[in-house]
Amino acid sequence: MCTLVRPIAAALAGMLALGACGGGGGDTAAPTTTTAGPAPTEAPSTTVSPTTGAPPTTARAAAPTTTPAPPVTTATTRPSPAGVTALPAGDPASVAAALAEAEPALREPGTTPAQFERLGKAQQVAYRQLVANPGWLEDVLRRLPPALGPVVRANVVAGSELRALTKPRTELPPWRIVAPAPADELLGYYKEAEARYRVPWAYLAAIHLTETRMGRIRGTSTAGAQGPMQFLPATWAQYGEGGDINSNRDAIMAAARYLVRNGAPDDMANALFNYNRSQRYVRAVTEYALLMLNHEGAYRGYYHWDVYYRLVDGDRLLPVGYSG
Repeated sequence: MCTLVRPIAAALAGMLALGACGGGGGDTAAPTTTTAGPAPTEAPSTTVSPTTGAPPTTARAAAPTTTPAPPVTTATTRPSPAGVTALPAGDPASVAAALAEAEPALREPGTTPAQFERLGKAQQVAYRQLVANPGWLEDVLRRLPPALGPVVRANVVAGSELRALTKPRTELPPWRIVAPAPADELLGYYKEAEARYRVPWAYLAAIHLTETRMGRIRGTSTAGAQGPMQFLPATWAQYGEGGDINSNRDAIMAAARYLVRNGAPDDMANALFNYNRSQRYVRAVTEYALLMLNHEGAYRGYYHWDVYYRLVDGDRLLPVGYSG
């Protein structure tokens, strides 16, 4: 938000990501928008100087009198920290196969926690691949049962809007990635806030997903926003009611109070716009929220979305334990 959250915004398609995310499948991974701090999916990064080499010599030249300086690696060629991996390559057939399995299974009553984790991660990868390659969409849809079309299109719209808010970076972000609180615990906080403030629980979950991948991203935005729902300290002083800015529960309650102050639940579009002053952000959060309201299984999939960060040479997975 502008007064509430930040401009750290997602890379994070890309979360995600976005989120971290900035890009489909949640830009983390995270979004680069203007709220009350920067969106944690795409924190700004510093450009590294290009590589330089020693001056050329001829076959008859004497050995150089100075030792050539070692090459300076750019951010895109520097070895990645342990566990940081590139987004897998895909094609329309593999994306369609992943979504044909994941989307129905996420909504089946017998799906187990372990299956939710596997399906959610596969779903995220497929959407990130699809958002990065928009020309695949119609081919993918032709390969899927017609009933899945609206779900796929909604996820692609959300991921595409977040990706449009971010630019690829040259360096990995200075975040820590931690394991999220249990899915049922977070769901309990969203529904507690709904009961107290009448804000539909899924909008709070969608904000949490978009801002910090449900608390996975730890770091202060360039504007100074903090915590799982990305509050500026000054806004937190107004809406935090003395709570802990880094607490999932306290931050979710404060977000609900802030949304109510700006029109929720009657005018969710205005409330979301005041949280992060971008219509793209509003559309993305709304699409994710409506999918979760339609079926709680969608939440179970999104809960397992990882933090991906968008570099100029492709997305990178930032695993739990990453420390930039």
